[in-house]
Amino acid sequence: MSLLTLGLGSLFVFLAAIVRGYSGFGFSLLVITSLSLLMPPQTFIPAVFMLEIAASLHLLPGIWKDIHWRSLAPLIIGCIIGTPLGVWLLANVPAPPMQIALAIFVLVVTLLMGRGFVLKAMPGTAASGGVGIASGLFNGAFGIGGPPVILFYFASPAGNVAGRASLIAFFLMTDLIGLAFMSREALIGWNSVTLALIFLPALVIGIWVGARSFKNADPQVFRKWVLVLLAGLAVLSGVQGIAAYW
Repeated sequence: MSLLTLGLGSLFVFLAAIVRGYSGFGFSLLVITSLSLLMPPQTFIPAVFMLEIAASLHLLPGIWKDIHWRSLAPLIIGCIIGTPLGVWLLANVPAPPMQIALAIFVLVVTLLMGRGFVLKAMPGTAASGGVGIASGLFNGAFGIGGPPVILFYFASPAGNVAGRASLIAFFLMTDLIGLAFMSREALIGWNSVTLALIFLPALVIGIWVGARSFKNADPQVFRKWVLVLLAGLAVLSGVQGIAAYW
């Protein structure tokens, strides 16, 4: 890769890392959408998983006490079930139809939440497991498993702080699972490790900037910002899927 490509890639990683440090999510979709303008997805998606793991480890000490542990177990179990199918789809099936379906689902639910829809109680084990399966499917297929779980937490009574902390812990676990399955499918090589190391400084600096901004965030403003960001990411994913047919 040329120095220009790596420089632009580092800039994209830095900007996406600011979003990740602030909200706890959004990094994968922003990076995958932007880096796909520079290189084939198979070249960098494993590296994005490695960067996601590094981002979660960087944030983990500061959010450990706020994690909603009870809700994580069924989500993780569901994700373990859904991830192998998603990885198989990544290796064998075009992603655009799934991207479009995910975008429509996220936009509809985001609109409902923007109009005031919230869950009165945390969902049960079966419903939580279903959300985890959907997340694992999308995460394994094209590295974007966040939207179902983001909606799960921000529509629940968990609260902004616990929701953000739980998302960070969830992404750490699921990215480790996804990386393991990618390794089994021979999708990871030294090029992926090298690319992740090149982008790592931009990630660390961006995460630090975003996390500092979250400390002073108003809860209501944060919730609205999350919904706007989620809708924007859904539109990006949908446009990317539709563009593949042109």
